[in-house]
Amino acid sequence: MEPTLEPLADTLIEAPVAEKQGRRSGGRAGRVAVRTAPLAANLRPVRPGMSGGQYSALSEANVLRIHEAALDALETIGLSQAPPSGIEIMTGAGAILGDDGRLRFPRALVEDMLALAKKDVVLHGRDPAYDLDLSGTRVHYGTAGAAVHVVDVETRTYRESTAKDLFEASRITHALDNVHFFQRAMVCRDVVDNFEMDINTLYACCGGTTKHVGTSFSDPSHIAGCMDFLHTVAGGEEAWRARPFVSNSNCFVVPPMKFAEESCITMENCIRAGMPVLLLSAGQAGATAPAPLATAIVQAVAECLAGVVYVNAMAPGHPAVFGTWPFVSDLRSGAMSGGSGEQALLTAGCAQMHRFYGLPGGAAAGIADSKLPDMQAGWEQATSNVMAGLSGLNMVYESVGMHASLLGFCMESLVLGDDMLGQVLRCVRGIDVTEDSVSLEAMREVCLEGPGHYLGHSQTLSVMQTEYIYPVLADRTSPKEWVEIGKPDLVQKAIARKNRILDQSTVPLFDPVTDAALRAAFNIYI
Repeated sequence: MEPTLEPLADTLIEAPVAEKQGRRSGGRAGRVAVRTAPLAANLRPVRPGMSGGQYSALSEANVLRIHEAALDALETIGLSQAPPSGIEIMTGAGAILGDDGRLRFPRALVEDMLALAKKDVVLHGRDPAYDLDLSGTRVHYGTAGAAVHVVDVETRTYRESTAKDLFEASRITHALDNVHFFQRAMVCRDVVDNFEMDINTLYACCGGTTKHVGTSFSDPSHIAGCMDFLHTVAGGEEAWRARPFVSNSNCFVVPPMKFAEESCITMENCIRAGMPVLLLSAGQAGATAPAPLATAIVQAVAECLAGVVYVNAMAPGHPAVFGTWPFVSDLRSGAMSGGSGEQALLTAGCAQMHRFYGLPGGAAAGIADSKLPDMQAGWEQATSNVMAGLSGLNMVYESVGMHASLLGFCMESLVLGDDMLGQVLRCVRGIDVTEDSVSLEAMREVCLEGPGHYLGHSQTLSVMQTEYIYPVLADRTSPKEWVEIGKPDLVQKAIARKNRILDQSTVPLFDPVTDAALRAAFNIYI
């Protein structure tokens, strides 16, 4: 949705160039319509998959040092508690099972598996327009987090999240230009049976958006039924395997340096079913990961490299995201501090390690420790999201909506986050230095021949929508104008936009035949 630019347009049309253009396009209304019409995707000032990587939290020497330390940890410490199937897969490729039950990974094995790993991963949407190209330093922002509460901003309370809440969050995400994928953001606390919860999670996510979806499964035995669900949505197993539009967010390790047996078996089943996987290591610095930020990154990298060996020993080149997600503790209390500067640095450092390996990477940013969408939430969300994008992180998870250190999800914060991510993405895009953008012709015309300002210049008109992004909700009025329009409150504006989105349609994004088949086969709560 493109915002109206009428105040600037009124100034710009005073210039002769603008008048000439305006006569051709049908007067003032025509001029405004041209300027406010949605742009083609390739002309928009921000869009999914723009390249980051301008910022490096680590020097090249430090990256190499972390890499060497991670290899050393895999070779000398190793990981424990792999399931028998995982032991068979990894030892078959060259891992060594010690008398202490720990799997150790020779350097040459890790390097061989890195060579086999798929580098240019595409995560598909049900609609190809939402495909996510994870090559290089292309950046995408989305949700995640599995919160157990919903934040009610009007009563300032927290309540348990439901399947309906998850469905509504997915529908809102579908309408937001700057939120590029939807990973399960809440747990369906009203669905008691775990298999039904996994099914209803899929229904809520896929029913609300045709963007790429990420989810987890509560038990390996649920994969078969969930794949039946996805095959129905896709139009058959072959269609699913050609374009898998759901990925498995898999906590295959329990830091420090232990495999999570059930999650590993789930991951194996997902790989066999053709589902992309997120190899997720989520240690907490000072608790389940070392307190020094550098060593927390070392452990996360080592654990995810073990995942690279696991996946590629089983299915060489299977699409997998290198998910180093170390979190931060407030060392005074041990509580998670997702909105801290240290968290932003950890995420940026992990993004740099993904770049070093040339692997598609994902990590967490945008988490607010604040309980409500207030100023604290704003700085916490913006700082880490900007650093993640500038670091070239391919998949920025938990970027919007998450409060109370991942315990609460806020719909209004999701809506406000779309504006925030627009500004973040503009930072990621950077400054375009081209022959046209540094030409002095406009300066000569304005300074030597023109009115002494650029407001009506053709150059200004030509870039006002392609180089500048305008917020939908954020207020840029003067204090006088703000009073005249009723002193609008940002959260109230977010509530109104949320309601407009949800009022548009409550029908799931399945065709009626598919929806009927899903409801006949599964107990759908929505």
